[in-house]
Formats: sequence, structure tokens, C-alpha cells
Amino acid sequence: MQDEIALMPLSSLEDCEPLIPQFPTKWDFVLVSDNHSPYSEKGQKKRRFLEELHRKGFIIKTIEDKKVFHGIHAPSGIFRKYQWLLSNPDNEPDVLCAPQLAEYPGAHVSTTRIRIVSFILRNTEIPSTKEKFPDLVKKKVFETAFPLHERENLGRFLKINWARWRDILCEQPIEEIREYFGEKIALYFAWLGWYTRILFIAAVPGVILFVYGFLNFSSSQISKEICAANTTIMCPLCDQKCPFWPLSDTCMYAKVTHLLDNEGTVIFAIFMAVWATVFLELWKRHRANVVSCWKLYWWDEEEEELAVELIDNPERVPREYQHSYLRSIVVLLLALLLICILIGIAHMLVIYRVVMTVFLTQSNSEFFQERASTTAVMTGAVLHYLTIIIMTKVNRHVALFLCDLEKPRTFTECEKIFTFRFFTFQFFTHFSSLIYIGFFLGRINGRPGEYVRISGKWRLEECHPSGCLIDLFIQLAVIMTLKQTLSNFVEYMFPYVSYKCRLLSGKSQSSGRVHMEEKAQDPFKEEWIWNYQLNEVNVYSLFDEYLEMMIQYSFTTIFVAAFPLAPLLALLNNIIEIRLDAIKMVRLQRRMVPRKANDIGVWLQVLEAIGILAVIGNGLVIAITSDFIPMQVYKYIYGPCVHKNYTGIDCLTGYINYSLSVFNVKDFENYKDLRELQDSMENKITHCRYRDYRSSDDYSYSVQFWHVFAARLAFLILFEHVALCIKLIAAWFVPDVPRKVKNWHLKQKRRRLLQRLSTMDDSTEI
Repeated sequence: MQDEIALMPLSSLEDCEPLIPQFPTKWDFVLVSDNHSPYSEKGQKKRRFLEELHRKGFIIKTIEDKKVFHGIHAPSGIFRKYQWLLSNPDNEPDVLCAPQLAEYPGAHVSTTRIRIVSFILRNTEIPSTKEKFPDLVKKKVFETAFPLHERENLGRFLKINWARWRDILCEQPIEEIREYFGEKIALYFAWLGWYTRILFIAAVPGVILFVYGFLNFSSSQISKEICAANTTIMCPLCDQKCPFWPLSDTCMYAKVTHLLDNEGTVIFAIFMAVWATVFLELWKRHRANVVSCWKLYWWDEEEEELAVELIDNPERVPREYQHSYLRSIVVLLLALLLICILIGIAHMLVIYRVVMTVFLTQSNSEFFQERASTTAVMTGAVLHYLTIIIMTKVNRHVALFLCDLEKPRTFTECEKIFTFRFFTFQFFTHFSSLIYIGFFLGRINGRPGEYVRISGKWRLEECHPSGCLIDLFIQLAVIMTLKQTLSNFVEYMFPYVSYKCRLLSGKSQSSGRVHMEEKAQDPFKEEWIWNYQLNEVNVYSLFDEYLEMMIQYSFTTIFVAAFPLAPLLALLNNIIEIRLDAIKMVRLQRRMVPRKANDIGVWLQVLEAIGILAVIGNGLVIAITSDFIPMQVYKYIYGPCVHKNYTGIDCLTGYINYSLSVFNVKDFENYKDLRELQDSMENKITHCRYRDYRSSDDYSYSVQFWHVFAARLAFLILFEHVALCIKLIAAWFVPDVPRKVKNWHLKQKRRRLLQRLSTMDDSTEI
């Protein structure tokens, strides 16, 4: 009973507000809760928590509506302590860097206040129960807490000049974004804008390569031979109801394959490997310029966190770093288990395509029978996209669980661990099926008469008759198109519709009249309710944006040899993505808590890893998936131009016949079924062709196979070494930090040392 009496003054804080000499015009945070009874357990916990904030010097204002809103304003002393402890790191940016910010004095101080208050709010605990704000949210004592958007000054500027679709091609106001959302979000948009500009350099040669293939759509020697191969009979693609078919049926697909698999593919793949390196090096230079302007080049995140901890509670013992080999082993085993599950899902997609191909070939529709393989690949790509959506949610929960097992010391460390785990899981989710299609499809399925079968029944799928590259192209095109259309549509429309529904719900429940007396009494009520009706954000909201771009970057670089239009699609998507994110953050979502940063963090290491994988992936695509190497082997070893007999004949003449092996129909496992099928045919087929390099006698690998195999291996080693060497040379040639930035920091260090030296001389004289 005594505790209740002691807490009573906080139950009506509005009565005390007129006595406050300087009533705040801005509130750092707003806490939202249900209208609990003051004598209930939740009501008591809420009052004790507010009392603890009051004890720390916070001004608290309560407004009741359908929800109860508690505005909190921190004492100015905490900001002065922050400046003193960190030697006043929050000076305004250099006027030479951002002269336009002179119109918004104090904006940077506001974001720093919000960041400090957010930390204090999360770490303030009720003394009797040791419960902190996140614990109270889980127990429904509070619903949420958020900083407020500004409707004037910077908030209005960003709405008018940035968060509008009409500004889609305009430059981003990075300095204003930094002043309003903090450095971490500003660096995300600076990186995204830089990435989008550099994508233009990659998109142009990709389009040129595609146009070159299109102009030679029908002039390729390979396409001509395939289209004229009416008498070249191919082996059936399945066991039942699959007839023999002429190679000329794949005429159109052969022409499409030449769009992707031509002489410029190798050059473009090497170019993209260099592009990825130069992009990162140029970004490092750009980032050095930006953070130097912000005076954050030497900023220490751990030091700042310790300073804020001291401001909140000087007696709190900082949490120390921990490590356990047992926990690490458990985390590793659980991570490997999930990766195995993701690879198993890729195998399920393989089984789906096999079963779907069999089902379509046995259907009564001639349309689906003729297009069974293509239809299975396309529907498999859509199914792959659906598994990506489902497994993304599973991967997130598992990554968070593994992060909790490792017990990181700080949120930054937790974010780094979570990023590596989640991205690894997402990488396997997105690319396991693509890796199988690119490097295993059609190479482990056996041969006619001795096919590899699933459960001893269904033949393992083969590459498309026109080549393996077309399968990878279809898969990449479908997934990238769906991700960049449906995903962006949902990403924008879901928060837009949710926000509009909450607005309509709030209007329908209100009386529709706001008295002038009520407005005068609660001038902040409308603003707080509007911010509450916006979509909720969390600490991983920005993480989701980064992850989306990293997956796109992986698609754009790792398999670009199979899909040269990927940079163009990424460019168009990013132009829209920048404005979409801006509109979400400014107009549809609550304001994110500003956080400091001087780089994009762990994502830079992810980008470097993707750059290495891009070299390996494109080398494998050219060496294994495409027909580039077999064509070069034929041209220089077996073709008509070997003896320099240039008589106007194309050097690839005869390549199709060279690349197809001969199989005796009598050696088929289901020869009886095939014989019954041929009874109605006028000309019985005794031999058929299939894509491989085998002898026609015992079906062993021919000499040509080993020549091609050696050439593939040699090219792969040469390509990767050359590309990696070029990457290293490019990384060395382009310094991470511009010379003028290094010289500026050199002068700053000398100036500080001279000041210390003069201070020491003055003290010595005294």
C-alpha cells in the first residue's frame, strides 16, 4: 500500500506540467500502452517504469485517447555529458561539405538526443523486478515506443524533395538524410545511389552483348546447322509416350541460346569481375570522402557505447566478451543442419521437374507434350521463388536463435553475427537450385540405355535439347523478374494499404469533431496519434533493405555470363527502389532511431566475398555450362580450318554432328515399347543421336571427350587466375582513400599534436 501511495504523483503528471519552467516543444520519444487500471499488475509496472525515468530527470507527459501516450523528454545534461566524454564529437558538418544544412540548426543534435534516449529507454529497469522496456513490451505492459517525425524543417524538406515518385531521377540529399535519420541510414542510401550509378557501366556492355547476339540471331553457323537438321533423329527425352524427334525442332531455342553463348560472353564475364572490384574500391573512396566530411573517419563505436552506458548508469558494470567452444560447436552443427535442409529443398525441386516432365509428356495435350521440358523448368522456377519466400522467414528465426546462443556482448556484434548467418542461409536458399542447374544438370543423368533414375523409376532430367545454358537463363530470368516486380509491389503496397486502413479505422472511431479547448490542452495529441498510425519499424528494418540488395548483387555478378541483362534489370529496379524506400521511411513508417556509422559495416565483407564467388561462378558457367569450350576445341583441333584451308567456309561447320553421339535403338532399356511405337511409322529408326562424346560401339568416352574435358579444366584455371589477378591489380591501382582525404587527416593530426605540445609547454612554464 505504501508503494502505491509513493507512486501516486506519477499517475497524473499533467498536473505538474504547468509548474515546469521550460515546457518542451519537442519530445524525444513516445511510449504507447493500453489504458490499464492503475491498480492492476500491468498498471503498477507501467507506473514504476515511468517513475524510474522521472528519477533520471525525464519530463513525462501523458495523453489518453483510445491508447495512452506517454511523451518523454530527456534532460539536456545527458547530451552535455555525451559531448564531454567523447571530446565533443557531434560538431556540425563542415560548411564546405554541406552549406545547405545551415538552414536547419540543431538538427544533428536532435538525432543524437534520440539515439541516447533510445539506449536509456531500452536499458532502464524496474528496480524491484529488474524488468527492462523490451521485457515490458513482451508482457503487454507497453505496446511500443518510437521517436517522432518532424512535419516541418527537415521532415518537410525530405517529403518535398526526396520521398516523391516525380523525383525518381533526381540526386539524393544525402546530407539532409543524415541529419534526419542518422549516419547509418544515410550511408545505406549513399551506397545504394553509388551502386546504381556504377550499375549503368555494367548494364551498357550487357545490353551490347545481347544486341550483338540478336543481330546474329539467324546467322550463327550452329543455329543454321540445327535448323537444317531435319534428318538428324534424336533419342526420346522420356521413357513413355516420347517419340524420336528431329533436331530441327529446337531451331528457335538454338537461336536464343546464341544470344547468350557467343564470342563476347568470356570478355563480358571478365569485365564483370573487374567491375565488381572497381565498384568496391571506388565506393571505399567515396565513403572516405563522406565520413571525413561528417568528422567520423576515426569514430569508435565501442567507445561511444561505453560513454552512453556511463551516462545512463555510471555504476553499471559493462558486459564482457564471452566465448564458448561448446556453444560454437552447437551453433556450427545447427547451421550445417539447416544448410543441408536447404540443399535438400533444391533436390526436391529437381524431383518436381522430373515428375512434371513425365506428367506433361504423358498428357493428352500435344502442346504440353512438345514443351514438357521448358514448362517444367519455368514452373520449377516459380516454385523455387515460393520456397525462397517461405524459407526466408524460417532462416530469419534460425539465425536469430543461433545469434542468441552465441551471447554477443553488444547489439552491433549481434547484428554482425546475425548478418553472416542469415546471408549464408539466404545464399543457399536462392542459389542451391541454380548451382545444380548450372553445373550438374545433364552431367550426372547417365546415357541412353543406362540412365540414372530417381527411386529406380524416373529418369533424371537432362539439359534442354538446345543446351544447358538456356535452362540456367530461364531460371535466372524468372526469379529476378519475380523478385523485382512482385516483391517490390508487396514491399510498397503492404505498408501503404496498412497505413490507409489504420487512418480510416481511426477516423471511423473518432467523433469527427475536435473542440478548440481540447486542441489547446493537448497540442501534441494529433501529432502523436499520426505517428502511431504509421507502420512499425524495428532494429532490423534497414538490415532487410541491405539483404535485398546483396541478393540482387549476387544475381547480377555470380551468373552474369548466363544472363547478361541482369545488370540492366538491377539498374531499373534500383532506380525505383531508392524512391520506394524513401517514401516508406518518410511517409509510411515511423521514424527509425538514428544510429551512427562510418561505413556499411559487415556488408562490405559480404560484397568482397560475392566478388570472389563471381569469378568462380562465371568461370564455371563458361567452362561447364556453355558450349564455348567444345566449340573452340572443335574449331582448332577437329574443324575444317585446322589445316588452314580457308575457302570461305565457317570454321564451326560440322560442329553439330561432331558434338552428337550415336546410339543403337536396340540397346534401349524399353526397346519393346519403342518398337511398338515404330510399328506405325513408315521408316523404322535404328539409330538416334544424343549430346555427349561417346563411341558408338561400347558407349565409352571418346578421345574428343577427354580433349574437351582438359580444355574445360585448363580454361577454368586460366580464367580464374587471370580474373583474380586483374581484381588484385585493380584493387591496388585504385586506393581505398583519396589522397586529399589522407592529407587532410594528416594536417588534423599535426594540429592536435601541436595543441597538446603548446598546452604542455604552458603548464611547464607555470
